[in-house]
Amino acid sequence: MDITNALPVECISHIISLTTPRDACRLAAVSHIFKSAADSDLVWEKFLPSDYKLIISNSVSSSSLSTSLPKKDLYFHLCHYPVFINNCTMSFALEKETGKKCYMVGARGLCIEWGSTANFWKWTSLSKSRFPEVAELVYFWFFEVNARIETRILSNRTNYAAYLVFKFGKSTDGFGSTLLASGVYVEGINDEERQGLFLDPSRNTPQLFHDRRDGWMEIEMADKCNYFLDNIL
Repeated sequence: MDITNALPVECISHIISLTTPRDACRLAAVSHIFKSAADSDLVWEKFLPSDYKLIISNSVSSSSLSTSLPKKDLYFHLCHYPVFINNCTMSFALEKETGKKCYMVGARGLCIEWGSTANFWKWTSLSKSRFPEVAELVYFWFFEVNARIETRILSNRTNYAAYLVFKFGKSTDGFGSTLLASGVYVEGINDEERQGLFLDPSRNTPQLFHDRRDGWMEIEMADKCNYFLDNIL
């Protein structure tokens, strides 16, 4: 028996909503009925975070991004175009294949040791940064950067990875030979175990570095933490 004739479209939509965004896109190619079911708001509403309306309403993009869009269009918009939250100190996006929440902490949202001292850091803007301002290290003498994110805003039952996102200027003096300590932990639960890494790609294992293809590099700080962190420096 042909399942497309035996079940109403709403029932097929419900079944597809129990899969993943990637599966839904594949199932849309099966037939016209499956496409109608797989593209429906019923399906993509399930893939969006339960608090997506609150996130968008509190974002800087709230005036230009409507929650009344077809849910599939809204889903992919959030995958490709992060929205700014917390006074533009953070951005929010969705991971394309799973719909999990991804957050990036901008430089103004970080605690940078000596960040207000002009001899060591300066604040500037870059056309290839998603944030209005980035922090540029002027003189490498002391490098300590911390960030904090509330775990309550993250996706449940999800393993997150943490990355440091950065780019070098004309000089890399100091970083090539300096071993940095990085760590990610949940306050009150995990200890402050640190791992050593170099920001120079030639000094680290290739698996740690990723080419973002946007002019920036990222290095994995931890892959067993409970939240995702990107720092734009």
